[in-house]
Amino acid sequence: MSSLPVVGAAMTLDELEVHRNWLFDKQRDLELQDFTTAEVLNGHWEALAERARRLLDGHGGRLGIHGPFWGFTLASQDPDIRAVVARRLKQGLDVCAAIGATQMVAHSPYSTWSYNNLDNNKGERERVVEHVHLTMRDAVKQAEDIGAVIVLENIEDIDQHARIALADSFKSPAVAVSIDTGHAQYAHGSTGAPPVDYYVKAAGNRLQHVHLQDADGYADRHWALGEGNIPWRSVFAALADLTSNPRLIVEIKDKSKIPASVEYLASQGLAQ
Repeated sequence: MSSLPVVGAAMTLDELEVHRNWLFDKQRDLELQDFTTAEVLNGHWEALAERARRLLDGHGGRLGIHGPFWGFTLASQDPDIRAVVARRLKQGLDVCAAIGATQMVAHSPYSTWSYNNLDNNKGERERVVEHVHLTMRDAVKQAEDIGAVIVLENIEDIDQHARIALADSFKSPAVAVSIDTGHAQYAHGSTGAPPVDYYVKAAGNRLQHVHLQDADGYADRHWALGEGNIPWRSVFAALADLTSNPRLIVEIKDKSKIPASVEYLASQGLAQ
């Protein structure tokens, strides 16, 4: 039996119907992406949840969702905005409870601008953490109660350690770290951040989720694996040192290329 990691994917329910046999063949991990918008979360998402349960009957991989993120930050200074964001996070976790998902992806609050300004104003680092705690405190308790983990994904992050410290500040097993390889490659190529494998090494066993996408270091491409310039051998060498068994999730724009992306990794002897 191969000891190579089994890679899963991110997709919507429509795409799950296309790739269901591929997913079930090796009981791959799945991240559903139908529950990110206000329109869905304020609407009749229960019907989507029922469809998910039906399609995933017999699925043995780990299940997660991409949580809501459009139009907000976890670190808003405005208490009214924080209340809306807190409600969105609750809605996302309600979905997790309904479909049996044990992980929800949330976006890092750290931007390119903040990297250059966190030490410009006294106490700014602490204020960002405080605002995120005010936003997420109820969601973290809810995640603990339902056995789910909120994973904080790098977006514009240049300092890979700040997001890890933020996750650690909750002192909860319900908050961990996610890495998006394409976001890291963008930050490396365009804003002077470290290379992708450094993000993995910095996170260590706090890492519980990885979005695998290829990019060129200029934009958030979400290309199929092998189409960009990410040095995948270094990334998987860093992952091999971990014992946290993070979910390895292909997240690309052209979902028809999901199997080909995993085949590319297999051809390099990196994953299956």
